[in-house]
Amino acid sequence: MPVSYQELKNITEAAILTAEVPVSVAQIRSLFPIDEAPERAQINRAIQEIQQDCETRGIELKKIGDGYRFQSRPKYAAWLLKLSELRPRRYSRALMETLSIIAFRQPVTRGDIENIRGVSVSTEIMRTLLSNEWIEQAGHKQVPGRPALFRTTRGFLEYFNLESLDDLPALDLLERQASDAAEVSESAPSQE
Repeated sequence: MPVSYQELKNITEAAILTAEVPVSVAQIRSLFPIDEAPERAQINRAIQEIQQDCETRGIELKKIGDGYRFQSRPKYAAWLLKLSELRPRRYSRALMETLSIIAFRQPVTRGDIENIRGVSVSTEIMRTLLSNEWIEQAGHKQVPGRPALFRTTRGFLEYFNLESLDDLPALDLLERQASDAAEVSESAPSQE
């Protein structure tokens, strides 16, 4: 017996709320017997209504990759950080530069990263990116030595709250901001 629309909306909300990872429309459909599975359009409508229901709340239903998850609204981060005694983990500039190169130029080899950065990439940086599941090996480049190719993962999208790689800022905007920041630091009076 097919479920009512309200029941579908409740099941969708509960499935997304209790899942440890973002839940796709296909996964929600798979919760029902094949002959009673709601149409994708019905599930999408339920998701849109849940998003609207959350508009005035402290949480939001956010699309991450091809799935959805509930999360706190960014404007409440300062309050929520007080709940945790743990400080957010800090990452080195070298690690973040390496991750940025992979995100913008993927798939890339370690040698490609080193050519762009102008310095070698430590094994520890690559190990951290792999263990955080922000990057993965995506095959081998068809050149002598067959170096590994790296790309970002769904975990990268989730951690950085991106729906897709299209949500990354434009590379030319980042380059202009870096250039502007360098000019400001060069024109600042010396504090000697």
